[in-house]
Parts: sequence; C-alpha cells; structure tokens
Amino acid sequence: MEEVVVIIGAGPAGLASSACLNRVNIPNIVLEREDCYASLWRKKAYDRLKLHLGKPFCELPYMPYPPNLPMFVPKNDFISYLDDYASHFGISPRFHCYVESVYHDKSAGKWCIVAKNNKLNTTEVYIAKFLVVATGENSEGLIPKVPGLDSFEGMYMHSSQYENGKDFSGKDVLVVGCGNSGMEIAYDLFYWGAKTSIVARSPVHVVSKEIVFLGMCFLKYLPCRLVDFIATVLSKIKFGDISKYGIQRPAEGPFYIKATTGRSPTIDVGTVQRIKTGEIQVFPSITNIKGSEITFKNGKSNRYNAIVFATGYRSTVMDWLKDEKNLFNENGMPKLNFPNHWKGKNGLYCAGFSRRGLMGISVDAQRIATDISLAWKGTSESSKVEKDTKKAYGLASYV
Repeated sequence: MEEVVVIIGAGPAGLASSACLNRVNIPNIVLEREDCYASLWRKKAYDRLKLHLGKPFCELPYMPYPPNLPMFVPKNDFISYLDDYASHFGISPRFHCYVESVYHDKSAGKWCIVAKNNKLNTTEVYIAKFLVVATGENSEGLIPKVPGLDSFEGMYMHSSQYENGKDFSGKDVLVVGCGNSGMEIAYDLFYWGAKTSIVARSPVHVVSKEIVFLGMCFLKYLPCRLVDFIATVLSKIKFGDISKYGIQRPAEGPFYIKATTGRSPTIDVGTVQRIKTGEIQVFPSITNIKGSEITFKNGKSNRYNAIVFATGYRSTVMDWLKDEKNLFNENGMPKLNFPNHWKGKNGLYCAGFSRRGLMGISVDAQRIATDISLAWKGTSESSKVEKDTKKAYGLASYV
C-alpha cells in the first residue's frame, strides 16, 4: 500500500501529528501495535494519575480542554479528551499493526514499512514518501539490573503494570524511584494500607503543583535562573529540609534540569508528609536481593512482599528502524537536542521525543505538518500551522 505519510504510533504524539496533517489536507495513516490509541494511558497508567502540569500547558494542537475540567486533568478525563480529539480530526488508526522493520529505499526515494497484523495474522507492507516516528520516549518499561532480583520470592513489576494498591493491603512493598510515578505510587500504596518504602536513587526536586504552575507562568517573563531560585525557595518553605529524610536536592534548579535533560521535578501528592511522619520509609540504592530480604547501600535490610520499579522507560525505535543513523542514536532517542531534534533526512521525522511532555508533542506535530506541507504541496496551506507553531514554541522551551 502506497501512502503519502505513515505515522508509527497512536499515542498523543501520533494523534497530534495526524490531526495537523489532516488540517492541511495531507493524506496519512497511523499504525498502532495495540488494539486502541493511547494504550499507555488506557492500559499502563495507575488509577490515581493526573497530568503533572496545568491544562494550558498540556493541550494538543487546535483543541483546548473543556472548561469544566480541573486544572490538573485526571487520567480518565485525559483519555476522554483524546477520544474527542481523534473524533474531531477524523483520525482512525490501523490497530494490531506491529511494525517489524522500516528502511529507506534509496532508489525509489521512499520508506518501506513492514508490519505484522496480529489480529489477521498477516504481513502488511506500506510504502510512504514521509515517515513520522511517534512511538515516543516511553515505549517499553525499563527495570534495572539488580543483583539477586531473579531470586526475589515476592512479586515485582514495572510501574506501567501497577493500577492501584488494593491487593497490597497489609503487605510490605518497596517502590524503586522517587520521581513522579514512584512518589505517587508510594502514596497510593499507603492509602490502601500497604507498609511502603521508597528507594531514592538520585537527587530530585520536590515541588507542589502550585509551584510548578507558578513557575511555568513566570518563565514567560523571567529568566530560567531566577524562576529556579523562586521555585527552590518556595519548595524549602513548603517542605522544609527533606534531605534528613533521605531525599537530596540537585545542585541545579528544577526548570533548568527539565530544559536540559528532560527530567521533571517530582510533584508531591502528599507523600512527603507521610515520609516525615515515618509512615513511608526512604532508603538509598539496592545493593542485593536474597529471597525476600533486600539490602540497601547504607547497610540496612528489610523483607518485602513486592517491588514496584518506577524506573522509567526506553525507546524501542532502533528495534525496527534499520540502517537509520542520521536522526536517532543507539538508544532510540534523537541525536540533536530540542529544538533541532524533530527532523532527519529523506522525509524522516519524530514526534514526542523532545522530553517536553504534551506541549513538546504539540510543537513537534505542528512543525512536522508545516515541513511536509512545504515539501508536498508548496506554501499554499502550510501557513495555517506555522503561526500557531511559533506561538507554542516559546512555552515548549521550558516544559
């Protein structure tokens, strides 16, 4: 099947890319390995999850959130928003299409995409002038190598498999990672009656949603260094010195770290107070696991019934994108940093790899649509998206 644009992945990045292309009448199809779009949100996100930034910073292109939604949109409301988005822009992904290999045919000047239709048990081949990789940074859960993990007598899982703490009541559970997922899951486990501990493997900024929202607004008018200073002072006032509880603060500011590395500050949902009261324990890195006993870097050890690894994700792009060295590195992430990360050679693009969340996705999608429109149709319709892209770009620099 020959297409103008093939988009791989039907998460928010794939939907946004298709919407922007549809808006300028560029034919495109979306291939998705799962049986639904936004499968990470539908199937691999815990019940308590909310967007970590206020909704003005989390809109996909050309569709605001309904005014009745709260500032920090809950998981199910975000899924409903995506449903409305796909319907409004006429996006109908081809589900069950597991991409096995993609390569660029130099003689034809086109991309060849080989996909297994797991529902029909058939192999499908797509030919496209342009290819948009929208599988994102969070394609596959990552569990680090821990000495003795194979001997662990309890249950262990990645955070993408965690729904809620209902089945962990009364059990000793260790959460590895003190980012947003780790701290929220730890609080959720406590809420359901689990005896919860957290492993804080590296320094992290802990802030409130209000501090982040205020900082995002300030970044429109003030330099990042000053906004970081304000955010850090407000965080110290709100939470006090949490280093004595085992959580260290990085030397660089939270918004600088986000802009340069993509790592977000941890937004507290009530976990810090439970840590201060001793109801949730904090430990350094794991050194060894033997049976149900886990030993930590400080020499202490405890027995646990379960481990939840809130240790991030990896990109799977290089598992199927063959002989492609100009856009992605060996880890399946763009070689170039934002804002130059989104475009490769021969009509290759990526959306959702800027480490800037939904605002970054929005900018990627609009830039890609503009560029493809210029290449495919000339300048006649690309101006529709160009103005909005420039407007969103300023905010995405800090998200």
